[in-house]
Amino acid sequence: MHPPARRALPLWAAVLVALSAGPVLDAGFPDRDWWPATFVGIGLVLAALIGRSAWGSFLVGFLAGLSFYLVHIEWASLFLGPLPMVALSTLEALFFGVGAVAITLAYRWVPRVWRSTAARLLFLPLIVAGLWTAREAIASVWPYGGFAWGRVALSQSESPFAALFGWIGVSGVSFVMVYLVAVVVECLRLRTADRAVRGAVAVGLAAVILAIPAFPVIAEGSMRVAAVQGNGKAGYFDQRERGDLLQSQLDATYPIIGEDADVVVWPEGGTDISPYDFAYGAEVLDYVSTAMDAPLVTGAITTREGENGADDTYYNTSLLWKAGEGALDFYDKKHPVPFGEYVPDRSFWRQFAPDLIDLIGREYTPGTTDDVFDIDGVIAGVNICFDIVDDQILTDSVEQGAQIIFAQSNNADFGQTDESVQQLAIARVRAIELGRTVVNISTVGTSAIIAPDGSTIDRLPTYTAGAMVEDVPLSSVTTPAVLLGRQIEWLVSGIGVLGLVLAGILVRQSSRARSTSRTRGTGRG
Repeated sequence: MHPPARRALPLWAAVLVALSAGPVLDAGFPDRDWWPATFVGIGLVLAALIGRSAWGSFLVGFLAGLSFYLVHIEWASLFLGPLPMVALSTLEALFFGVGAVAITLAYRWVPRVWRSTAARLLFLPLIVAGLWTAREAIASVWPYGGFAWGRVALSQSESPFAALFGWIGVSGVSFVMVYLVAVVVECLRLRTADRAVRGAVAVGLAAVILAIPAFPVIAEGSMRVAAVQGNGKAGYFDQRERGDLLQSQLDATYPIIGEDADVVVWPEGGTDISPYDFAYGAEVLDYVSTAMDAPLVTGAITTREGENGADDTYYNTSLLWKAGEGALDFYDKKHPVPFGEYVPDRSFWRQFAPDLIDLIGREYTPGTTDDVFDIDGVIAGVNICFDIVDDQILTDSVEQGAQIIFAQSNNADFGQTDESVQQLAIARVRAIELGRTVVNISTVGTSAIIAPDGSTIDRLPTYTAGAMVEDVPLSSVTTPAVLLGRQIEWLVSGIGVLGLVLAGILVRQSSRARSTSRTRGTGRG
C-alpha cells in the first residue's frame, strides 16, 4: 500500500490557485526577473491539478495558461490591438489545458501502478516533467510554426540554473525545473514518509543539479564587432518617409567612422531602401563599408521575381555587403511571424476580422537559404528577430560552422514593454547553450553583446541611438546541447508520454483483473 497523500484542493480553490499561477510564472521572466517565482508558479499549477477530473483539470490548466500568457505577452496588443493577443493567449491556454489533463492522469494512475515511496518521490515527477516538456515542445512548432515564447526555461537566463543550458538546452532545462518542483510537491504530499528522507531527497537533488558547472568554452580568436542601434521610426505604423530608417542608422554610425572593426552589424530593418532596387541604398551601404573598412551586415526588405510570371515575392532579409562587391551573401528569414509578417490561410481568417487582417498588407515568404555568413574567414550565424526562439535554426547555424551569432531584431512595435528584455534573455540563453558570443542588435533596443558564458560585454540604452564596438571571443566548441539537439526534447517528452501510456495500460489491466476476480467470487457463492 502506498503512503497516503494530502487531499486535492476543492475545484473553486484550484481555480483561484490557477489564476494566480500565471502572474507568478510571469514574474520569473524579465523585466521583473525574479527567477525563483517561476518555480513557485509551476508548483501552484501542479498543486491545482492533483485529484481533478479530466474536465476539471482542463479548466484549471486552461485558466493557468490564459492568466500567464495574457500577462506575459501583453506587448503583442501594441501592434494590432488586444484581439490578436487574446487569440494567441487563448490558443496557448488550450495547449496548457490539454497538457494539464495528461498531468492529472499521471497523478491518478502512476501511484496505483508503482506504489513505493521511491516511485512516488522520483518516478512520478519524471513523468510529470516529461509531459510538461512535451506540451511546450508541441506548442513551439504547431500550428503555423508554433509559438515558443514563454517556455519556463527561458526565465532562467541569469539564474544559478543557467549553466545547464550548455549541457541540455532549453527543453532539457524546462524538464529539470518541473522535475525539481514535482519532487518537492510529492515530498510535501507524502505525509507518512519520513520527513528527513523527504527533505534529503528534495535538497540533495537540487544541490546536485546546482553543482553542475557550466560547459567549458575556450575562445579561439576574436572579432572586432561594431553594432549600431539607430533608434529610427521602425514601427509598422510609424509615420516616416522613405529612407528615414537608413538615415537613422547612418547617423548613429557616423560617431564610430574610422574606428577599427572587422564587421559592422545593423539590425533587422537597418535600411528601408533596398540596395537591390535603389542605387542610393547601395551607395550608402558602400559608404559605410568603405569608411569602416569592413563588411556590413544589415537587414532589408527584398523582392524576387515570382515563378511563372507570378507577382514579386517579399523576403525579410539580412545582407552581407562589401563596398565594390555588393551583396556577398544573404539570409532570408525562415519563419516569418504568422499574423504579423504574413497571414496564413488569409481567406479563412479574414472573414472573422477583416479590418485587422487587411492591416497586414505585405506577405513575407519563408526563406530557404543557409543560416551563416563567411566574413573574411569568420563564420557568423545569422537570425532575424523571433528566429532567436527557434531551437533548430540556432542549432543549424552552429552545425554549419558559426563561431559567433548575429541576432538582428526590430522591437519598435512593442514600445517600452517587456518584449525586448524577454528577447534579450533568450539571446543570453542561446549564448550559453551554443557556447557562442551573441550580438543582439535592435533598431530601438534592447541591444547588447553577450559572451558565451552569458555575461554582458556591452549594452545600449533603449530608444537611444548608439553603437557598441568591442573585441568579442570566437568559439568552435560543440556543446552537448548542440551535439544532442532535439534528441533531448524527444527523450524527456518520450519519458512523460510513454510513462503515462504504460501506467494507463497497467491500471486498466489491474481493473479488469479485479473485476474478473469479483465475478468469479460471486459465482462460487
